[in-house]
Amino acid sequence: MAEQLRLDIISDVVCPWCIIGFKRLEQAIAELGVADQVTLVWQPFQLNPDIPPEGENLREHLAKKYGTSVADSVHARDNLTQLGAELGFAFDYFDDMKTVNTRDAHILIDYAKAFDKQTELALRLFSAFFGERKDISDRTVLAKELAAVGLDPQPAMAQLDDKATIANIEATLHDWPRYGVTAVPTVVFNQSDALTGAQSVEMYKQLLQEFLSPSS
Repeated sequence: MAEQLRLDIISDVVCPWCIIGFKRLEQAIAELGVADQVTLVWQPFQLNPDIPPEGENLREHLAKKYGTSVADSVHARDNLTQLGAELGFAFDYFDDMKTVNTRDAHILIDYAKAFDKQTELALRLFSAFFGERKDISDRTVLAKELAAVGLDPQPAMAQLDDKATIANIEATLHDWPRYGVTAVPTVVFNQSDALTGAQSVEMYKQLLQEFLSPSS
């Protein structure tokens, strides 16, 4: 069997470009027919670690953080919705949409790794947030999404209040900027070369081929 190519996907489940980037990467893997040669590892990143428990109106948050106007927001949402549709992902933006704290979501995605459910849970949470108007900081919602991907909610949810687990995920969250990762999505190929941003399918295919070629 060919040596596995490890892809670390550094992302946040409230980042629209993260799901766009992943769907393009997924398409590249499928077109090359190399799914059996690739191991995906999801890594946590928080775009907005200081978001309060009640969340914050997304449009107001972007205006405060980036100076985004309402017209800019409308254009960006329309663009993302179109890009998502082209990749088979449904965005459902709405006026009262809030951005929320994702620390608990990241703890659960990390927990899912032991059950080979990371990708399934991450995609479920992206869909819940962007396509189903769900608050993925709400623990009742999170428990239901765990069950939806076949994970037992009780032991998983217990991780959210485990001090060692919290310390571990927070250490990882703090480490990425120290390693030079300041934007997501970032895909790290075999823990060596990093590609930041939602790249094209062709770009992902190019790097996949380079790393999977016998001479690499």
